[in-house]
Amino acid sequence: MNEKKALLGLTLKELRDIATALGMPSFTGGQIAKWIYGQKVTSIDEMTNISKDNRENLKAEYTIGCQPPVDCQRSKDGTVKYLFPAGEKFVEAVFIPDKDRATLCISCQIGCKMNCLFCQTGKQGFEGQLSATEILNQIYSLPEREQLTNIVFMGQGEPMDNLDAVLRATEILTDANGFAWSPRRITVSSVGVKNKLKRFLDESECHVAISLHAPLHEQRAALMPAEKGMPVTEVVELLRQYDFAHQRRLSFEYIVFQDINDTIADAKHILRLLRGLDCRINLIRFHQIPDVPLKGVDERKMEELRDYLTAHGIFTTIRASRGQDIYAACGLLNTKYRERTS
Repeated sequence: MNEKKALLGLTLKELRDIATALGMPSFTGGQIAKWIYGQKVTSIDEMTNISKDNRENLKAEYTIGCQPPVDCQRSKDGTVKYLFPAGEKFVEAVFIPDKDRATLCISCQIGCKMNCLFCQTGKQGFEGQLSATEILNQIYSLPEREQLTNIVFMGQGEPMDNLDAVLRATEILTDANGFAWSPRRITVSSVGVKNKLKRFLDESECHVAISLHAPLHEQRAALMPAEKGMPVTEVVELLRQYDFAHQRRLSFEYIVFQDINDTIADAKHILRLLRGLDCRINLIRFHQIPDVPLKGVDERKMEELRDYLTAHGIFTTIRASRGQDIYAACGLLNTKYRERTS
């Protein structure tokens, strides 16, 4: 028996094409879109303005494609980490409530190929791409879905390494006939992948966050193998071709490591690298992972870097660390153990 195809993640045109291929009026595709993206139904049977015969025909070949989380862990700070099915494997997403904001950190791959020294996801290795359906399901099936104000592609995986699925997901999220979100509510992170980053910048209006972590080539290459494929200087030169002076925001993520990238000299290199770019910097605390000889810095050092960078023209913040007690903080997502025990 052929596996049924998912409707979640399809555009209005594709849903209309499905309707006509099944002998339904083209406008039925629009009705399906409204039921999925407007009403967030979990079964085709809920589409009550479509005739029963047409619903049965649709059910014979298609399913909504949504799957609830199979597990969750709750932090003492209110952060919730969810485990979502992805084929025979699992992927994690993190819900972060904060006063009048609620952010969902979603994944785009199972594991990651980038193998950054400081990242637990990279230690998992690459285990598969997520489809646009599986990416969107982390939002669609989130229990706190109606509270969401922001989405960040900063979970497991490198978005540019699964670009087609990420672009389709962001298209559905921002399309008037999809989730109808503003692209200004969505941030997509990247280490910088040659050719792929340019395509994303050209085809999406979402905010961009670049994983910087070190301003010099040799220094960054020791932390991030991706530096050898697209040096940060090339990343920055590409970014200079785009306008970030208005609503679209450019930010740089910078995990601070003791005796690696934590000095005022490093801050001066950052200022030289990013001179003239309309951007901001987010300083991130390092969260220790097994068998990695890196250490974080104290609050005084974080504040010293923040204040120096801000005083010299780049608005810099210290990102609040959330969910560390449930391994949900930056760089800690890894489903390898949980797949064995779920």
